[in-house]
Amino acid sequence: MSTAVYDGAAREKSGRALLPVATGADTRRQVRILMRGRSRALLAAVLVLLADSVLGLASPIAIGWITQAIADHRQVAALIAPVVLLAGAAVAGAVSSWGSTVLLARVVLPAVGRLREQALSAAVELPIDEVEAGGTGDLVSRVSGDVDRISDAAEGSLGSFLGAGLAILATLAGLASLDWRFALAGLLAVPIQAITLRWYLRASRPIYAGGRIADGRRASALLAGFAALPTLRALRMGDRQRDRIEASSEAAMDYEFRATRVATRFFGRLNSAEFVGLGAILVVAFVLVRDGRASIGAATTAALFFAGLFDPINTVLGVFDSIQQAGAGLERLVGLTLAGPDRAGQPIAAVPAALVKPPALEADGLSFGYLDGPDVLHEVSVYVAPGEHVAVVGTTGSGKSTLATLLAGLRSPRSGRITLSWNGSGAAQGSSWLRHEVALVTQETHVFAGTITDNLRLVRPDAADGDLARALETVGANWVAALPDGVRTVVGSGGTPLSASQAQHLALARLVLLDPPVVVLDEATAEAGSDAARSLDGAAAAVLRGRSAVVIAHRLSQAADADQIIVMDGGRILERGTHEQLLAVDGAYARLFEAWSKDWAGTRPAVDS
Repeated sequence: MSTAVYDGAAREKSGRALLPVATGADTRRQVRILMRGRSRALLAAVLVLLADSVLGLASPIAIGWITQAIADHRQVAALIAPVVLLAGAAVAGAVSSWGSTVLLARVVLPAVGRLREQALSAAVELPIDEVEAGGTGDLVSRVSGDVDRISDAAEGSLGSFLGAGLAILATLAGLASLDWRFALAGLLAVPIQAITLRWYLRASRPIYAGGRIADGRRASALLAGFAALPTLRALRMGDRQRDRIEASSEAAMDYEFRATRVATRFFGRLNSAEFVGLGAILVVAFVLVRDGRASIGAATTAALFFAGLFDPINTVLGVFDSIQQAGAGLERLVGLTLAGPDRAGQPIAAVPAALVKPPALEADGLSFGYLDGPDVLHEVSVYVAPGEHVAVVGTTGSGKSTLATLLAGLRSPRSGRITLSWNGSGAAQGSSWLRHEVALVTQETHVFAGTITDNLRLVRPDAADGDLARALETVGANWVAALPDGVRTVVGSGGTPLSASQAQHLALARLVLLDPPVVVLDEATAEAGSDAARSLDGAAAAVLRGRSAVVIAHRLSQAADADQIIVMDGGRILERGTHEQLLAVDGAYARLFEAWSKDWAGTRPAVDS
């Protein structure tokens, strides 16, 4: 017997934790992985940037020559060489600047693209309870704002940092070539800059990290307000939610103001370093020129060299502002990938071809509660034999839908475990098995903006047109042919609207294409008593054929044909057995069935879910 186990160890109930943030070591490791195979392109970019930095020295040198020519009362012809130098450096600088931009883009953009894909893939794989525990806004801010900050820093700040750093080195070399004392005078600014940078990094890092968290909480408050707007209005709770949004916005703005204040003090201290360095250069120039050890042109070039350092030094130091923000975002994104279901390092393995028989699904002693609330499921155990169909029934709040999300791997139990087992051998274990082997279809089905074909190919991008047609035929979606453009009709937002039953047909057709061995239907055909409902029941029966299945039944007619029926109430299992067995017991199921039968005869079922 081969098994894949999804273990729900006891989980922390105290506090509402955000999604994890990676450590510095994990983040650096991920960056190294992303940059693999790009060392040559990075070296080429650095060399081009170095050439661009050296070309930047041409302007101070040319101005120094011109100054010296004026001081020596030379002829106009003496201006030809510096003018040619300026023109040549301008053309070559434009070419090198373009080249460095292209090379850096080839280095960083693929890496950022891979990081974005990894983050989005991890976000899709996260269990719902982990997303809810951290707040949906935290997840949204990571895959949007954090990715944008990293992209901006990678595309702009990295090139600026490397170019400015090389420009500083080239300028210091230029100062030393004029006279070593010029270079020594310029270095007097370095201690002030180093102390300032050290202070800034310590002061700003927690501010930017806290700001990203506050931004996530603000996004959560906004999303909650928009999603629950009708309910908030009906219960007259709009003011309370607005206060929450306002409080979270003020907290996020407070971090932004604090970051601005720290940055202002940072650049103010850098200005004092520039004053000290330039003052020292001018004093040294005065002494050297007075003593005849340096020319006026050399002194002018030295002063211009150091003045030219203002921008690259400010760039190198100032870019740490972007780097700090990008670093905070990078740690949050890497933390998101580490929060994925396979963080234990066990990859998802394909089920060997020999194990084609649908697996058995067994839930043993499941308990579950939302966030830090009380348990809503209590020691629930379910066994679905290979190819068996189990129906779960109960009144509203009995825990049926919660059980469905646990069986599909969308939530993690507080205790107990869920096991998939095949007859045979060779299957691996991993915490993502449920999400990869069990498909869940609920009553609330989203129709994506695009064509019918686009909606179907979401689960199988390589599906041929014939595969799509067969999937639609299997679920009886004959209405597709009557659409204006058939399968090419645009539906979803801005397109042709689909009814609830048509959207469910689409979801069931996607299920056929996905071809999962285990299916959980959570009231996926609950369109009470209509022809559409009967059509959906037939579609569901076609989809479930040959698969292990759990059906959360809205109408008890859906449960009557199941191999096993489970009756739930208050998060516990009250009864289990076949339709005939449970009627014979004359217990909770018999009462539900009797009430449903009377209401069904009167046009609709009484069992609400």
